Amino acid sequence: MNCITIYRRLRACLLVVVIGTCGSLPAAAQSGTFEGPVIDYLNAEVNDPVAQLAAKMETGEQTLAYDDQHGYLPAVLAALDIPLSSQTLVFSKTSLQLQRISPRRPRAIYFNDDVYVGWCQRGDVLEFAATDPQQGATFYTLTQERDEPPTFIRDRGQCLSCHASSRTQNVPGYLIRSVFADAAGHPILGSGTFTTDHTSPFEERWGGWYVTGKHGDMRHMGNKIFTQRDPRAEERESGANRETVDDLFSVASYLTPHSDLVALMVLEHQTQMHNAIAAANYETRLALAQSFEMNELLDREPGHISDSAERRIDSAAQRVVSYLLLRDEFPLRAPVSGTSGFAEEFVARGRRDPHGRSLRDLDLNTRLFRYPCSYLIESPAFDALPEEVRSRIVARLKRILRDGEESEHYPHLTAELRSEILEILAFFKPEFRD
Repeated sequence: MNCITIYRRLRACLLVVVIGTCGSLPAAAQSGTFEGPVIDYLNAEVNDPVAQLAAKMETGEQTLAYDDQHGYLPAVLAALDIPLSSQTLVFSKTSLQLQRISPRRPRAIYFNDDVYVGWCQRGDVLEFAATDPQQGATFYTLTQERDEPPTFIRDRGQCLSCHASSRTQNVPGYLIRSVFADAAGHPILGSGTFTTDHTSPFEERWGGWYVTGKHGDMRHMGNKIFTQRDPRAEERESGANRETVDDLFSVASYLTPHSDLVALMVLEHQTQMHNAIAAANYETRLALAQSFEMNELLDREPGHISDSAERRIDSAAQRVVSYLLLRDEFPLRAPVSGTSGFAEEFVARGRRDPHGRSLRDLDLNTRLFRYPCSYLIESPAFDALPEEVRSRIVARLKRILRDGEESEHYPHLTAELRSEILEILAFFKPEFRD
């Protein structure tokens, strides 16, 4: 290999390093890291729940019944095991079928641990985002025409203009946006927007969403139409502690009358937890590929992992651990509750250890979860992480939970909580056993 060729390949490798580690690049620049041959996001075969359902429909093993009012929505929710209690309603024009969305006709979102479904009144399609263990968020549509056979169409990049940016941790992913929405549902962009998760202050959440549930003296942005003058200074009282929103629009058009507060809180946590896992997966695969290519160029041992790759993988593992343990979670000042029964149904889906404990147990008095460790550590996406990063996550968790390391960064984890979380993890995941 001549010197010019080596130089060109080294330059390409260095470009991958720069793009892969910069969180401020636009989506078009970042896409080079996951549309290239290592990740091959747009072409790689996926095996997420929607892809599995589509395969069953192609063979005739699964059919979907058509509903006159909601199209294929009820049938597809049943087929994917998505509870109706998960329904949340968003009226801001911030998604694919924005012309169908308004405060009078909000978009409904339903979800379980791995799939998100969007439905609009009179919509042309159902919208899907599903988590593939290797490729992360994958997007689909399903036609709502009665006379056409229902067929899932996988997105080939259109959704990434919004769903691959710093808001999604620089990978194809999910996000919950909170905006100051006007009377038509348009965001008042000059007043700012928020990407929300479990760390977000309560007062920044759910602008452009309907919210049903109780939350004491805390105030949020939901259930409100804002004006152009000074939306940040407008009152929030009229949108607070509402058990029903049927005076704001016709709820009869929806599968339930709820936009459950607890479902929204779980949705916020889950979306960014999925992104953190996918980002660790991508970053590890990219770092290893670059390192192994450099090994060939520099005549190093084939399996050698460079110091640069080690640092990238360590950093990715640290971000996952922080998110798993809900570091910097916004503390609740008052108890919260929903209206749809989502909380009870969510908890009931959890696996339990011999003491009856589950990572899906909710607190809802001072924080979201009784045991602050994300239930998505039991997900297929976590289990599919490359061993180089998964082993580091497990080791770091054990040092924090068993040995009390980094206690200054996790003040919410008392010695009792650390012990309980570790016991739950050890029961379900052998790698956490001594």
